[in-house]
Amino acid sequence: MSFSETVSPLLGRCALVWFYASGLVNIVQNWSSFAEQLSSRHVPLPPLFLVLGLILVLMGCFSLLFGYHTRHGAVLLFGLTIAAAFLLHDFWRLSDAGVRQAEFEIFARDIAISGGLLLMIGLGGGPFSIDNRGNGGGRSKR
Repeated sequence: MSFSETVSPLLGRCALVWFYASGLVNIVQNWSSFAEQLSSRHVPLPPLFLVLGLILVLMGCFSLLFGYHTRHGAVLLFGLTIAAAFLLHDFWRLSDAGVRQAEFEIFARDIAISGGLLLMIGLGGGPFSIDNRGNGGGRSKR
């Protein structure tokens, strides 16, 4: 196995965890602002949805960080990311060009992140993951 085949999945998992963990910190620091944004989108009980989202993202982050049930964690984060992209960043409904462009950029970023998560779902956590412990660093079982 080449260096890139062994290290790339680990670095990819770490990059995804960094992205989601920094988002978690931002939500916690700006709780009321995020609750107001959800409320303006007519989401019922915004604090409850924020707590639920935080818990699920935290679970997904731990899963990817340690490579423990990597595919399950990636599916969890994929579902949350796609739902947030379509429900919260619906750029196609906006008339102001500047706001539409900003929302499109966030939407496009979320779709790109989802692509990386799909790779994790398809390929697993790689040799440096708990999923592959005792496998001799080989591919995880399907």
